[in-house]
Formats: sequence, C-alpha cells, structure tokens
Amino acid sequence: MRIDRRRALALLGLGAAGPAAGQATTGTVAFRHGVASGDPLQDRVVIWTRITPETPGGEIEYRWRLNPVDRRAGGARSGVGVTGPGRDYTCKVDVAGLSPGRAYAFEFEAAGVTSPTGRTRTLPAGGVKDVVLAVASCSLYPNGYFHAYQAIADLPRVDAVLHLGDYIYEYGGPDSYGDNSPVAPQRRHAPYREIVSLGDYRTRHAQYKSDPSLQAAHARAPWIVAWDDHETANDSFLNGAENHTAGAEGDWATRKAAALKAYYEWMPIREPAPGQGLAEAAARSFRFGDLAQLIMVETRLSARDQQLDLERDLPKVDGKPDVAAFKARLNDPDRRMMGPAQEAWIGRELAASVKAGHAWQVIGNQVVMARVDGSLRAALTPDEAARVEPRALRRIERRDEAAALGVPAALDMWDGYPADRERLYGLFREAGARPIVVSGDSHSFWANDLKDAYGRRVAAEFGTTGITSPGAGEVVKGLDFGEIIARANPEVLYNNQVAKGFVLLTLTRAAARAEMVAVSTIVEPTFTAAPVKRFVVRPQGSGVARPAEA
Repeated sequence: MRIDRRRALALLGLGAAGPAAGQATTGTVAFRHGVASGDPLQDRVVIWTRITPETPGGEIEYRWRLNPVDRRAGGARSGVGVTGPGRDYTCKVDVAGLSPGRAYAFEFEAAGVTSPTGRTRTLPAGGVKDVVLAVASCSLYPNGYFHAYQAIADLPRVDAVLHLGDYIYEYGGPDSYGDNSPVAPQRRHAPYREIVSLGDYRTRHAQYKSDPSLQAAHARAPWIVAWDDHETANDSFLNGAENHTAGAEGDWATRKAAALKAYYEWMPIREPAPGQGLAEAAARSFRFGDLAQLIMVETRLSARDQQLDLERDLPKVDGKPDVAAFKARLNDPDRRMMGPAQEAWIGRELAASVKAGHAWQVIGNQVVMARVDGSLRAALTPDEAARVEPRALRRIERRDEAAALGVPAALDMWDGYPADRERLYGLFREAGARPIVVSGDSHSFWANDLKDAYGRRVAAEFGTTGITSPGAGEVVKGLDFGEIIARANPEVLYNNQVAKGFVLLTLTRAAARAEMVAVSTIVEPTFTAAPVKRFVVRPQGSGVARPAEA
C-alpha cells in the first residue's frame, strides 16, 4: 500500500482518507479539528467535535445528527447543544438509544456551517464471529508525520481503535524531544515550550487534532482511549512526575487537573459519573458480544506510587550498594500502580466475563507488563560485541548495571511494581481468564509470554510501537537492539525497537491474531504500510497458549 500525503490531504468523507477538508469554515465559525467518536457500548456512543469561532468569547449553539449507514428505517438521532470558552468550544454528546452492532454516520452544524462527517459503530450483542481492533500509542508531533494514523484510516475493516496513551507530549522548545527530526521545522510544538497550564494543554491538543491523518483515523471508527504519562508530564504518578518541578512549574495537583480537564474536553471519552474522579473514570470496560471483554485499566494518576530510582533510592553501606534494602522497597506489597478499588473492580469484570462465556479478556494497559530485566551485554555474541559502536556498547553496559544487581532497569514499567503485577496475575488465575494484554509506552513492538513468579503462564502480551516516537534501536546503532532484548529475556519472544506503526488485533473464538503493522517512513510525504511480524495465541485449558509466530 502506497499513500501520497498530498493526496491524503485532499480526500474527504467517510472513506479511508483523511478529512483535512474537515476544516469547514465561514466568516463566523470553522470546524478545524475534525470529528471523532468513542467509548461505544451496545446502545450508545460518544460523538465529538470542536467549533472554532472567528471571535472567541461567547457561547455557540450547535446541532448534531447521527444516521444509520444501512438506511433501514428507524434509528436516526439528532439534537442541539451549546458550547463555549468554559470547555474550549469542544462539543461532546453521549448519544443513547442506539441499536447494537450498527454503523452510523454523524456530523455537527453551527452558524450554517457543517462539520466533516464521521463514521462510528456500536458494540455488538449476542453471537459475534470476530472483532478487529487497531492498537496505537505514542504520537510525538514534531518527530514525524502521522502516517500510521492514515494507515489505520485506510484499513478495510476496523471495529474500534484502542489508543493506550501518549496521544500528546508535553515537551517543547529548542532541543526538546523530537525537535531534531528532519520534519520538526514544519511541525514545531505549539506553544513552543513545555506546557503546564490549562491553556497550554488545550493548545497542544488542538495542534495534534489539526493533523489530517489523525483526523482521518478519528473519523473512521470509534476510539477507546487511555492516557499514559505525557498527557500530563513524563513518568507521572499520583503525587508528581519526573518532568515536573514544584515551584518552578507550579503545584502538581493544579497541573494534573488542568491536563485532565483538557483531555476530557478534547478526547471522545465518556465524562465521569457524578461523584467519580477524573482519573478513576478512566478505568472502564467494553463487551464485544459473546466474544471478548475489553478492560481498560488506569495505572498512572489514580494510585501509582513514585517510581524507584537506582541513583536516588539505592542506599550505600560501607561504600557498597545495599541491594537487599532496595529489593525490599521494590517488592513492598504496599507499593502500587493501581489502588485496591480498581483491583477489586478488575476481578469482578474478569469473573463476569468468564461466566458470560467470552473467549478472551483483553486488558488495555499503558506500560509493558513482561519481565525485562536480563543482561543485554551477556546476550551479545562475540561478533556483535566486536562490531557494535563504542557509544552504543556503553549505553548497554549502563543499562546492565541494574541487571548486575539483580534488579530491573525499567522501573516505570510493571517491572518496577512486582507485587502489584503478581496481584493482577492472581486475578487472572482466580477468574480462569484468557487474558490478552495490550501495551503501549515503549515505542517498540512486543510479543510476550507472561508468567507469574512461579513460572506459570498467565497471559499473552502484545505491545505496540509508537506512531512517531523514537525507539531505543534508533539510538543503539550497529545491532538489532530488539533481538538482543528478546534474547536476554525469556518472556520476550519478539521485540522491534525501530519500526513505527500499530498492532492490528483480530479476535475469533479459536485465536487472537496480532499483526505488527509498520509504516516505511515518518519523515517523507509518501509511505507504505505492511506487517513486519504476525503472532497467534490460542486458548489452552482455562488459560492461553504461548504466542506463536504465524
């Protein structure tokens, strides 16, 4: 498949192309950010757009329309609403009373101007033959074109798009993350500095949704979204973030609240129920007929304890590292990624799904769950060690300092919260679930065979690479860094640290199939897209078999 970006910019409508022309305008209002839908259920779906007024300040009335694509009698819905500066002129409608498994077209109208048209679908009820999901993560605007989003829009079929976080990035300014890309001069972050205020986060969301390929993917199918850290700040946790300096960047609670307000304004996610916190509302589930239950977890802002750090948290005794003390903190059962309430909810969802006879329980999760703590240096062949460039070898050896101590290096991943991971694995076993974990964050493709502390298989994991965010393989030159990671870690069956793209996950009762779809470039205006690897997981007893290359 070869796509010309200039052609994509010119295409309109419900098809696979991108609604760059989604920027309908008159002298009074414009629809510059496309349309989107999300959080589909059997009887309802959220539809979204943003109205840009020529002169901001007042409120704007709008109409919305949703019509069945099959044109069978009945099922059309319409209504009116008002938006204004209090929600940054975004419009979100939770349309109820719909039919299960039905496709709909929708649009908005304000001041005589009609938005682009989007397409959405409710979740099916009853018997379901198959489900097709596109799994995406990590789109860094200045680092490249969003070709992978265009490739999702061009799919012949996609029932829903799962976005697992880092939809935006908070960085900005000279020498910031991605600012050295060949296309960065045409895609500088706005504002051109790190974002901290509500206005900043709103502006950044608006910039990302101005991208025609992202608009195309949103208009193609309903999205089910989760945030990770960069929607607030790098390596965020309940009470802070690695990329937040109290005082210089204000109060963390204020910044987090601003980021989440902008997120709920600009994303097609259902609003929290009365009395429900913004962070807690991100944990929710979706039932795909009798085939699968999707459980979206929140592991970042509702309960997560601060990540451990080897330099900060590894004590010294008589000049030597006190590894036992560090491991005691690492394995402390009170250290959390998720709170007890969310764990209990996951347990209930798993049990209900298994009781309902679903073939699969899909866990929508932000960070890699597999153990990735092996020594990379030890995994190198003599030939690889001889030809890898010295700077890359030093990087590997620095990373291996943790492995030499018997502790993980990636402490922001589930490796940094082993007790919480074991509790989750216990829920899988207790329910007799067949879990397929999907993960983002790492900017690389993964196929992982997840096992508990006793070596018992509990789940399969498929990790998606970034839409544009750089992987470690682009820094470590001279060897296949993903292959070394897989060789060093028994749970990792496949890792690709270079490709950009998404995972296409197809579920049937007999198998869960994952295609790692990569785009050929993110810095040229034309691209191709094709799978670089395929894996299949089959049911095995009350659990899952080892992922096998297909």
